[in-house]
Amino acid sequence: MRATLVLAAVLLAAGCAGTESLLPGRSSAAELRAAMGAPALERRQPNGETWLYYPNQPFGRKVLVARVAGDGRLLALEQRLSEEYLAKLVPNQSRKEDVLDLFGPPYDSLTFPRLERETWSWHMRQFGHLPAGLHVQMSADGVVREVYVLDETVSDDRRDVR
Repeated sequence: MRATLVLAAVLLAAGCAGTESLLPGRSSAAELRAAMGAPALERRQPNGETWLYYPNQPFGRKVLVARVAGDGRLLALEQRLSEEYLAKLVPNQSRKEDVLDLFGPPYDSLTFPRLERETWSWHMRQFGHLPAGLHVQMSADGVVREVYVLDETVSDDRRDVR
């Protein structure tokens, strides 16, 4: 058990150290991949940028998006599961592709055939520190209909309820 904990700590430290060495405007896509590995998703943008998605779900609460210019330079490394990016979703206007661009692949996906809805979910931190679940519900035509951020705080109340 102790060896497992030590290994987990070493891997966590190695992952964190990788992003610290990356410098927007100076690091290359090759350095990014060497530090962070293969992305979960890669999406080309109309402006020539490529966005690489690095989620740490389900145990973490981040999705890092590396924005890479057409010439291979790292432009930015952004934590996308935040209020700033959440505010870009507009119910009844945003589309499934917008959600994918903002947050990358969902941690979980559920389909509700009778409601004609699909829900994509991620774990995040609301207000920078409170554990929460982000749930984006889309209709069959790919339009975002509802956006929910639900509290995932674990209660310290351990009473046995019978």
